[in-house]
Amino acid sequence: MKRRIALSVALFGGVPLFLLLSFSGRRPLARGSEAGPPDSPVADQFYRQRAYPLGTIPREAVQRAREQARRLHERYASRLRERTWTPGGPENIGGRVTALAVDPTNPQVIYLGAADGGVWKSTDGGAHWQPVADYLPSLSIGALAVGPDGTVYVGTGEANSSGDSYDGTGLYRSQGGGQTWQYLGLGRTRHIGRIVIHPQNPQVLYVAAMGALYSPDSSRGVYRSTDGGQTWQRVLFVSDSTGCIDLVINPSNPQVLYAALWERIRHPDRRVMGGPTSGIYRSEDGGTTWTQLTTGLPTGAQVGRIGLAIAPSNPQVLYAIYADRTGYFLGLYRSTDGGDTWQRRDSDNFPGYLYSSYGWYFGNVRVDPQNENRVYALGIELFRSDNGGATWNSLQSWNLHVDHHDLWIDPADPDHLLLGNDGGFYRSTNGGVTWIHAEDLAITQFYRVTLDPHHPERRYGGTQDNGTLRTLTGNLDDWEEIFGGDGFKTVVSWQNSQVIYAEYQWGNLYKSTDGGYSFNDATWGIDPNDRRNWDTPYEMSPHNAQVLYYGTYRLYRTQDGASSWSPISGDLTDGPGTGTLAYHTITTIGLSPLDPQTLYVGTDDGHLWYSPDGGATWTPADAGLPDRWITDVIVDPQDPQTAYVTVSGYSWDEPDPHVFVTHDAGASWQSLAYNLPEAPANALALDPDTRCLFVATDFGVYYLSSPETDTTWEPVAGGLPNAAVSEIYLDSDARLLLAGTHGRSTWVFDLTTLPAVAETPGTPGPALRPRIVPNPLTPGVQPSLQLVLSRPTRLRLAVYDAQGRRVAAWYRWAGPTREIPLALPPLAPGVYTLKIQAGFWQFRSRFIVLNSK
Repeated sequence: MKRRIALSVALFGGVPLFLLLSFSGRRPLARGSEAGPPDSPVADQFYRQRAYPLGTIPREAVQRAREQARRLHERYASRLRERTWTPGGPENIGGRVTALAVDPTNPQVIYLGAADGGVWKSTDGGAHWQPVADYLPSLSIGALAVGPDGTVYVGTGEANSSGDSYDGTGLYRSQGGGQTWQYLGLGRTRHIGRIVIHPQNPQVLYVAAMGALYSPDSSRGVYRSTDGGQTWQRVLFVSDSTGCIDLVINPSNPQVLYAALWERIRHPDRRVMGGPTSGIYRSEDGGTTWTQLTTGLPTGAQVGRIGLAIAPSNPQVLYAIYADRTGYFLGLYRSTDGGDTWQRRDSDNFPGYLYSSYGWYFGNVRVDPQNENRVYALGIELFRSDNGGATWNSLQSWNLHVDHHDLWIDPADPDHLLLGNDGGFYRSTNGGVTWIHAEDLAITQFYRVTLDPHHPERRYGGTQDNGTLRTLTGNLDDWEEIFGGDGFKTVVSWQNSQVIYAEYQWGNLYKSTDGGYSFNDATWGIDPNDRRNWDTPYEMSPHNAQVLYYGTYRLYRTQDGASSWSPISGDLTDGPGTGTLAYHTITTIGLSPLDPQTLYVGTDDGHLWYSPDGGATWTPADAGLPDRWITDVIVDPQDPQTAYVTVSGYSWDEPDPHVFVTHDAGASWQSLAYNLPEAPANALALDPDTRCLFVATDFGVYYLSSPETDTTWEPVAGGLPNAAVSEIYLDSDARLLLAGTHGRSTWVFDLTTLPAVAETPGTPGPALRPRIVPNPLTPGVQPSLQLVLSRPTRLRLAVYDAQGRRVAAWYRWAGPTREIPLALPPLAPGVYTLKIQAGFWQFRSRFIVLNSK
């Protein structure tokens, strides 16, 4: 959970702005510099990856892929009931909460919407939570509302305009407390910012629709239903680039509504987060006609996102909080005459860094139900004014995460607050003096996941806005942040668990030699001016733990554990380029477990390269691959010439395969698409013991029982929510598959429950009993392990002393016939045990180390 330093506004006088920001809690890095906004203007990784090279994500293709995934899961429903994913955590970290709603019939019942984590329900005031909508077509939540009879409405499609604000699929209703859901239409609106229920007639509903994030869209505006959502009429439309982000209704006179219109189209390389059509509109006839309000309010090209609030105790009082088109704070305004006139209320002491430069990410304001002068501003931090906005105080306590998206104030007790931000859900019973964090919300957004090779219960992952996380036990509730920023790939050395590499955005790589308790920069020798991907790839050699590879637009190698790096390739991309979709960087690196000289490299502009000689020469290997963002490449453990590749993107008019195999080092490729949903494929894993191939997609995880003979993909297991799976990691020794989702934390699958991975004869057991020679050993003489295997096999080797303490451990590939040098550390005289493990097969042998003569 994010921690920060508590400072009051009174302490800020005379402190430079950069110091204010460094203390603001905005994703502090463990041993680095300030990370910056949640996704900077060129960090739209999610969209670029899926839209390259055509520039847009076709809505129809997304719907088609989603439907294909649904039918595939239905086809195997009986099998999926027999095997299941289990939650892997974390529950105690949280993630981006976008919306909150409380049941007016029972204030102990709270509903929560997450960025890509679905809808959650608490029946005890927020102390405990359970998901209630895991199988809605979209788990990206933009808005929630609860009617006077307890009916729940959820608007899908987060409207906060971050790069990973997934499209929604419309509006849904539950009349059973979330047990079942009914689709109410508005599927074309993509992103819903607010749902308003008529306080006297719950059959009348209003929806604020933002429309498409990255393109013009005629579905934007305000929609009204007078029959409980069965039919809809759009009652306010300004332009195909201007949507409605906020909507409030006068509780005393529901014919009066106020809508915040926001001109916004995001581009992969820049944002247009404002414009002259942004503004506040009022209707006095239930939404049939609207008039723009301008007296005292900002107008013109610089107006950006606007948040609205109406005071229940005096509906003539309204507040509006403005960002400019870049995202900086533009002012807080108040009206005391129902919106006819407005006055700017923030004075010189107002925290202007409230938004920094990304007010498009939050931008909400709330009013105390009993006190028209108590108002809350939601931004990077949470602020409160008790005098109608004249002066402000921070409510940002030491344990409160930053980036606030929604706040509920109890009408019966205004000191009772519920808060949703990038760190999850918080509640306060003393007006925000102290906060209690929800510890059982599995809504963390993972980019990457991995395991400690020696301790599979130790799990790691890089996450959106919550850094690099770890559990040392495999439990759900004891994860901790060990490194900051937006966390990405983590590598735990297969030779020494104390050596850990962690990374934050744009390839800022650090190394720990004390098990993750301290980190030092690990990029010495990598040119800081190189183009790097938001998610910069790096890999550790399976042959030598001191050798790692790192990709910018060229490939680097270190041979001394990241003490120094040198480039081993030229530019492997299309060059700096002028396109807006590709960074023109390396996105994935494939290393052969069998041959240390075999390398593969994929890029975000559709290139794949092969090197047979450790990077001395490079050959294009993408003939036959589509021009798509390469997301992953893995090398077959039995054959360096065989590799598997996944690509992103959606299909257009024709089926678009996303998984490929080559048997000739990229000279030719064969599609492995078969019946796989035509959705972005994000990661691959090949089980070396069973030959099962696994793929992670935006719509689930699937497997082929054999890429050589099988032509049918099947969902791995049931129980996985409809969240995008960004990464999978297979541990063949522990027989588990770890999946990281972008919004529903991690999930674990027991590979032994998959019929296709049952042990088969000769997989991979030894044909002859292994033998250590010489034995006994004379100090200074390195022994060898002689064995014959049925096929190339990954071996896990460990040495234990007479007291059972492990003194060395490492991995090697061997076979079919192999003599392996055992590079043992210096050992004192005595009796030792060598443990060899290969999949299901294990062997132990004793050896003796003699005294030196």
